Amino acid sequence: MKRTVTKMEKTTTKMPSLTKVAAYARVSSGKEEMLHSLAAQVSHYSYYIQKHPGWIYAGVYADEALTGTKDNRPEFRRLIKDCRGGKIDLVLTKSISRFARNTVDLLETVRELKGFGVDVYFEEQNIHSISGEGELMLTILASYAQEESRSVSENCKWRIRKQFENGKLANLRFMFGYKIEKGKVEIDPEESAIVRMIFEDYINGMGGSKIAVKLKEMNIPTIRDGDWNSERVIAIIKNEKYTGNALLQKKYVADHLTKRLVWNKGKLPMYFTEGTHPAIIDTKTFERAQKVLKERRKLCGAKGDTHNRYPFSRIIRCENCGKKYKRKAGNRKPAWQCSTYLEQGKAACHAKQIPENILYEAATDVLGLSEFDESIFKKKITEILVPEFNKLVFVFCDGHLVEKVWQDRSRRESWTDEMRQAAREKAKGVKEQWR
Repeated sequence: MKRTVTKMEKTTTKMPSLTKVAAYARVSSGKEEMLHSLAAQVSHYSYYIQKHPGWIYAGVYADEALTGTKDNRPEFRRLIKDCRGGKIDLVLTKSISRFARNTVDLLETVRELKGFGVDVYFEEQNIHSISGEGELMLTILASYAQEESRSVSENCKWRIRKQFENGKLANLRFMFGYKIEKGKVEIDPEESAIVRMIFEDYINGMGGSKIAVKLKEMNIPTIRDGDWNSERVIAIIKNEKYTGNALLQKKYVADHLTKRLVWNKGKLPMYFTEGTHPAIIDTKTFERAQKVLKERRKLCGAKGDTHNRYPFSRIIRCENCGKKYKRKAGNRKPAWQCSTYLEQGKAACHAKQIPENILYEAATDVLGLSEFDESIFKKKITEILVPEFNKLVFVFCDGHLVEKVWQDRSRRESWTDEMRQAAREKAKGVKEQWR
């Protein structure tokens, strides 16, 4: 009898793979109704994902009261990081405008996620980014969303500028010393007393940093839970609105994508309107404070806004506290110091100052130049980090780093001929006084 042999293949039941799904939500205003909308979106996505068969809930990432630019959204950045880490397979979002208003940013992000095998589904447009025609449709619709955003922004700017022309306050929501509700400005009794104290202390000789320390010791809260520092104090001293008058359109929105406010330095007209709201400070006190401010700036060698006046402005960052370095001048050679140190003292940040000539020498050396060239410096260097004493780390635009160590000069070497002459004259004056 012929034997029949049948080979039996081992079979295993293949479990269907589950898709790790997350959602991204954002609102572009800090108003209460918008925050309720954000909460509703988070609840909707959480329920929808967890009830969907074959999906694993990977979380809802939500940014509130921020613009549509990628750099300013912490939850968006966390979402992208988790996608890179393989924690997410599919991202749900309401629309293109919620995900990004800049066509370039949108396409860059979608392509990056596509490279990781992550799909983005836009509900309103019914588009999957990972599909064949997805990128083409996204390019067209994102361009439309960007133009729509620009149009809305222009309409808002036109409305606000018309209000300025008519002498009306516009978009004033937060100001220490006042209660502002639905456009109506009223004096806050407790905060207004603090404002008067700040002006009085400043006129009587206290600097911005010392006043900030005093306010901290008094446990005075700031607007939106910030921290008191010299800049906040000086901003109050400089604000003419405390006199009940208003200089309108001091700032304007530079572009509709970033929503960044910039100082108006003559590009647009400004309007000075008297009696727009109740005054906390009388005009005479305000003018005295401005006079003191002007005298102190002159004494310190400041000549106005230095944010972009020097090659190293807003470029040097202290790695101890994270703040930028500021230029300081006076009778001695100019140097750069951490702004935390300048405002709050050594106890807050022990960073060491950097002589300006050292910065020029180091920058020239790392760029391989015979002499410093500001245009080349700004084109190639994006940041200078200060991780420790006497060490600079130059961050190039292409991402590579170059360290530079500098040595302190002796006191004798650091003295200029002018400084020596001044010391001689001072010593001579002391001798003549004792004769």
